[in-house]
Amino acid sequence: MEKATFGAGCFWGVEAAFRQVKGVSSTTVGYAGGTLKNPTYKDVCTDKTGHAEVVQVEYDPSQVSYEDLLNVFWRVHDPTQLDRQGPDVGTQYRSLIFFHTPQQEAAARASKEKLQKSGAFKKPIVTEILPAPEFYRAEDYHQQYLEKRGMAHCRIQ
Repeated sequence: MEKATFGAGCFWGVEAAFRQVKGVSSTTVGYAGGTLKNPTYKDVCTDKTGHAEVVQVEYDPSQVSYEDLLNVFWRVHDPTQLDRQGPDVGTQYRSLIFFHTPQQEAAARASKEKLQKSGAFKKPIVTEILPAPEFYRAEDYHQQYLEKRGMAHCRIQ
């Protein structure tokens, strides 16, 4: 199993999208990229911790490639929106990829460049690509939030 970590706005919908991917064995929503140790949802919502809402994905690379996961990531949000996704505003909703290996970093950078050059977006892609920092698991009620409520997604466009 390998690990991948993505931030693409509210983690509920992002997690739900990755849970549908064959080869993904588990997902965990949480917080990463900030300075506060052991943040809570309430802390992160202040937009003062530096943390982003992220989804950590465990996957079997023999069933799904990291590039396939990147394609899901790009598809589930608008990577041209700085510090927001739809109605959710703040740095905790920023678009980012936390890489766990040099291979993931190279793949993420190549994927971003290819997407930008494709012309799929009129504005520049603002997605950050950074080394994976410490990950803090979100509270239990956030885990598989949409699935527990019989919802497939929470996208508002």
